This record gives sequence, structure tokens and C-alpha cells, in this order.
Amino acid sequence: MTIQVGDRVPDVNVGVMTDDGPGVIKSGALFAGKTVAIFGLPGAFTKTCSAQHLPGFVANADALKARGVDEIVCLSVNDPWVMDAWGKSQNTAGKVTMIGDGALNFTRAAGLDVDLSDKCYGPRCKRFSALVVDGVVKTLHFEDGGFGETSAERLLEDVN
Repeated sequence: MTIQVGDRVPDVNVGVMTDDGPGVIKSGALFAGKTVAIFGLPGAFTKTCSAQHLPGFVANADALKARGVDEIVCLSVNDPWVMDAWGKSQNTAGKVTMIGDGALNFTRAAGLDVDLSDKCYGPRCKRFSALVVDGVVKTLHFEDGGFGETSAERLLEDVN
């Protein structure tokens, strides 16, 4: 079942890049006691993800934080190495926390998985964005064709 407004986000292992290389943290630690803007997408370095989705959150990071967002999290079904490289290429340092969900732990627990095997991509994360306050989903958006509903600009409307 897909996560919904009012649900608590899953507390599962996800991948992060640390100073010592790839590491694992509990996703619940990302949300505890904070207001978090999280967005998920099918894959790092992909067309819409690299041209619009992630850049929009980088460009709007200061505006989101000025409106009370403590952290911005980008989640994709990739490993921490890939997420770190993609983050560096998109200048996310200090703006967006890059989370690798290569094992689909968060994606599946939240019911956000989609099978894109017909395109030879395999299982991926649905494109979404959400505002999460102390681990509870307050707003949630999905794409229904095209791009815009899950954008940083749309999430900014939620924190007005």
C-alpha cells in the first residue's frame, strides 16, 4: 500500500556517503524532530531527474529553508556512490542530502516502487515529493504524466 498523508515514514536502512565511504543509516533518523522536504525519483543522472527535478530543489533550497524546512532529501534507487557523484555534479552540498535506496528498503516499505522492466530499468521509485514533519507525512505529491506536481516549486506552496 502506498504511503499517504498522515502516515509515518518507514524506518529502514538507507545508504549515505560518509567521509569514510558508503554508510548505512536508519531513515527515521533523517526525519526525527525535523521538517523535511523529501523527493524521490526513478534514477540518478536520468533526463528529467537531472534537468528539472534535482536542480529545482537545489535552486529553491534557501527558499524552502527560509519557510521552515530543516532538511531536503533526495532519494533514488541507486547506491551511495552514484548518489554522491550525482550530487557533486549537481552542486547539492549544503543544500540537498543525497540518499541511496539501492536495496529499495524505503521505496518498497513506503509502497513507492514501480516496475520499469519493460524499459530495462527494473524496479524503481515513483516520482514523488512530500513534506514530512517529525516523521509524519503532511503533504504528498505524485506525477500523473509530465513533470511539475512533484517539483520544488510545488512543495514551496505547501510551506507557505
